[in-house]
Amino acid sequence: MSEHYSDRDVQREVTDLEGKSATAARLFDIRRIIGGLFVVYGVIVTIAGFTASDADLDKAEGVNINLWTGLGMLLLGLFFLVWLKLRPAAPAPPGVEPEDGERVE
Repeated sequence: MSEHYSDRDVQREVTDLEGKSATAARLFDIRRIIGGLFVVYGVIVTIAGFTASDADLDKAEGVNINLWTGLGMLLLGLFFLVWLKLRPAAPAPPGVEPEDGERVE
């Protein structure tokens, strides 16, 4: 059995593959992973800061370390997610391989 593809079929398959490649590039963008983890851990540590006991505060000389660290982690995570939203990743054009150290946008 021989299958014959028309130019139209090939173009449609190429377009579908380009779309899947762009989706995968956006899904596995490291900014999404880092931002999401920092937001989740930031929420956990911030909650621990709100529930800190007097003994915990005495150990840290009156500074609520968990609260400040959690808020910092939340801000950093939100920064990564906003950065991802403002500058989404664009995959390299088909057939073009980036050289070492070259940034593709």
